[in-house]
Amino acid sequence: MNLTLAIGLFLLVLFLIGIIGIKLIKIPDILLYILLGLILSKFIEESKVIEVAGEIGLVLLFFLLGMKFSVKRLITKSGKVWKGGLLDAFLGVVVTAGISYLFGLDWVSSLIVGGIVYATSSSITAKLLEDKNRTENKESDFILLILIFEDLIAPILVTVLIGLTGEGFTFTDFLVILLKIALLAGVAIFFAKVIFKKAEPILKEINQDDIFIVLIAGIALTYGGIAILLGLSEVIGAFLAGMMLSELTIKDKVEKVALPVRNIFLPFFFLNFGLHIELTSEIPYAGLLIVLVIWSLIHKLIVGYFGGQWYGLSRSHSLKAGLSLTQRGEFSVIIAALATGELKMFASIYILVIAFIGTILFQLAPRLNKRIVEKVKEKTS
Repeated sequence: MNLTLAIGLFLLVLFLIGIIGIKLIKIPDILLYILLGLILSKFIEESKVIEVAGEIGLVLLFFLLGMKFSVKRLITKSGKVWKGGLLDAFLGVVVTAGISYLFGLDWVSSLIVGGIVYATSSSITAKLLEDKNRTENKESDFILLILIFEDLIAPILVTVLIGLTGEGFTFTDFLVILLKIALLAGVAIFFAKVIFKKAEPILKEINQDDIFIVLIAGIALTYGGIAILLGLSEVIGAFLAGMMLSELTIKDKVEKVALPVRNIFLPFFFLNFGLHIELTSEIPYAGLLIVLVIWSLIHKLIVGYFGGQWYGLSRSHSLKAGLSLTQRGEFSVIIAALATGELKMFASIYILVIAFIGTILFQLAPRLNKRIVEKVKEKTS
């Protein structure tokens, strides 16, 4: 099959799946895209075209989210989220590793499981926030900042785990990663405050949308690529690229041209996500799997409820944030690749199960939150 035909067929299949999800069975198209990828994994080992298309979609997703945060707003709000971020890391990595160790895993395998359980799926959560029109809700800033905090911690965690599994890791490596993050953020702030402010008159004169989107996509992909080059997540680079343009008066024009391109490519990311999940007929460590699925939900509820209140949210909005953070995803897949044998199969099953439960729980979060708040009021009145 030639490449043009393959891409065309994939787009048509993704369209049909989206329609089925929205109109017939009322479940998010994201889950159906992941399921399609899982089915295709039986016939396709990997596809560079799907992977690259998905990467473009992911970068543009976080580029557009970054445009919602000016430099001042990001710095101000980051100062309020670090407590919740550290609580998230402690519960996700340390406590999960302790639970896994009690189930008989060695300490390195336990830490790998902790890494798998730790990070909420940035892609799934961000897409659901957009789809459900919750980006302007009071808890959305907290949710997005927790995702960014996790995406800063996750590369450090991956590097540490690689070192523990055989390639070596030193304190110097840790400091180098922190320096890279500071450098990437510092350059982004400089471009936002100086370069793009001066270049805005030139950008305003570009009236052709076809040329303008080439520029915008180039900025987003370049900075995402620089982040990867530095050993960090493209999500961070893309978010900072969006932040660079967030203070321009033409930001509405940027969003208008970037949105359709993102919508074409993003489904391929979830398709590729499904392609990389490995399943088996037997479930290894079944007891640990059940415990960790339950713990994963509790973990994020605690982070949302207490972290949200430290951030300045009400108890109700904090609870809604916790209910919306339970799905795991791309970083879990990356860390699962460090596992071997039964542990790798266990990780794949866990990721699939928690992605489905978390996505459904995100959808139910407003209703569940309302019911819980009403019951609490009844008991206290």
